[in-house]
Amino acid sequence: MDDLIRTEQLTVTYPGAPAPRLRQVSIAVGQDERVLLLGPSGAGKSTLLRTLAGVVPQTVEAQVTGQLQVCAADPRSTPVPQLAAQVATLTQDPADQLCLPTVAEEVAFALENRAAPAEEIGQRVAAALQAVGAGHLAGRRTSELSGGEGQRVALAAALVARPRLLLLDEPTALLDPAGARSIGTLLAGLPGSSLLIEHRLDELGTLPERCVLFDGAGTVLVDGPSREVLTWPEVAGTGTWLPATAELTRVLGRPVSGAQVGGALAELAERSPRPNPRPPGPVLLTAGETEVRRGERTVLTGVDLELRAGQITAVLGANGSGKSSLLLGLAGLLPATGISGRARAGMVFQNPEHQFLARSVAEEIGYGLPAGSSVEPVLARYGLAGFADADPFRLSGGQQRRLSLAAMTVMDDEVLLADEPTFGQDRRTAAGIGAELARLADEGRAVVLVSHDLRLVAALADQVLLLAGGRPVAAGSVDQVLVPDVLARAGLHLPPLLAAWPGPLGAARGVLALLEHEAAPAQVAA
Repeated sequence: MDDLIRTEQLTVTYPGAPAPRLRQVSIAVGQDERVLLLGPSGAGKSTLLRTLAGVVPQTVEAQVTGQLQVCAADPRSTPVPQLAAQVATLTQDPADQLCLPTVAEEVAFALENRAAPAEEIGQRVAAALQAVGAGHLAGRRTSELSGGEGQRVALAAALVARPRLLLLDEPTALLDPAGARSIGTLLAGLPGSSLLIEHRLDELGTLPERCVLFDGAGTVLVDGPSREVLTWPEVAGTGTWLPATAELTRVLGRPVSGAQVGGALAELAERSPRPNPRPPGPVLLTAGETEVRRGERTVLTGVDLELRAGQITAVLGANGSGKSSLLLGLAGLLPATGISGRARAGMVFQNPEHQFLARSVAEEIGYGLPAGSSVEPVLARYGLAGFADADPFRLSGGQQRRLSLAAMTVMDDEVLLADEPTFGQDRRTAAGIGAELARLADEGRAVVLVSHDLRLVAALADQVLLLAGGRPVAAGSVDQVLVPDVLARAGLHLPPLLAAWPGPLGAARGVLALLEHEAAPAQVAA
């Protein structure tokens, strides 16, 4: 059986980088083989996919050495459009891929390039959109899509031409939990070969049978059956996300099955005192019967919310429910009514590149620091030590997210609005970001986060706002909102670890804090 992918001693180094992003990577992927790529943020996983697709070095400059073959061609020299006839890529940020005015035109583009019959194009576009749960978006403008909606559309555009090889970079990162599970089921049943980068292993459901694990230096640590790799003792040290059973097995030092998760959590609760709640401070911003508009369209209405100093507010909802629009309205970046208060609000955008102004990491952070201040402590706190001179636009997706947080938090705004702050993070860096958000609240800031990571919300939030269809459907504490019947109003459900908790989730905070400490005890690790 011929291999669709074969690399031998593949090494990739970006201009000006202190070290290679990939080091001597040798892997082979056969026909109809599905492979999961795991490793910490910045390990080179996305770089591997870009190199296999020919984007590196043909579009993004880099030195690429070693042997490389994809679908019987060398992607370093084969024109990218020629490769795209057999290889489809889904990038980490869907905004990088959506370029045509409407959803239907975007998904049809690959078929039109292949001169497919018009009647066939319409049928296949409809089928692809339906498969990813985006059939209702066909007539929408791509510029109006939420991040999760854009991710579904970009996936449909990748699937519609029925490629031999799929290169998928976190295809569920911006999806709600139900959407992540449905996409996981879809991908598991597709024909052809695929390489999948994914952090949300529990929510994805069925995993590829093979796993390749990278370390932080871009070297392959282990390549083998997923069920063995995920229980490998050293895997946790890489900062890789693990399924709940594997994580609890590591912490307790004995095997934990799916049926034993609830009991294991109860055991951990006995040695994990519940942290004291943060006392609420003065009201900094108020939203009263707030309405938010995008152009002529009202996208959110009826929001009542008080943002208090020292409190963390989580905004939840399915894709397209109005979460990001609420943050943009609070920041004054979208027209919004009913917002009062004089507090300064800083915004961390869902797409980090939308807020970068400089050509070096140090300069980007330096904008918000007093003159003469050193950026080194900030770089260390956010896992960016050694990247002071790096180009923000050449960082990995996870590193860009941490830079966007670092650049905004040094501004000392009284209110921090963070849209998907743990997007693109490995286990260790996600835990570190959670600790940073808690620290900011402890310092007296009001923190508002939009997230599909319900575990993060359960660990941090003082109050939760649940949106559905552009309106609030619930508001209250973690105990009041993170319950199955309430989440179901917005089409959400608890991830396996939280669903197994024996009681109100507010009491789980001590256990979650213990698990976070195991992953990132001091700072956002590199």
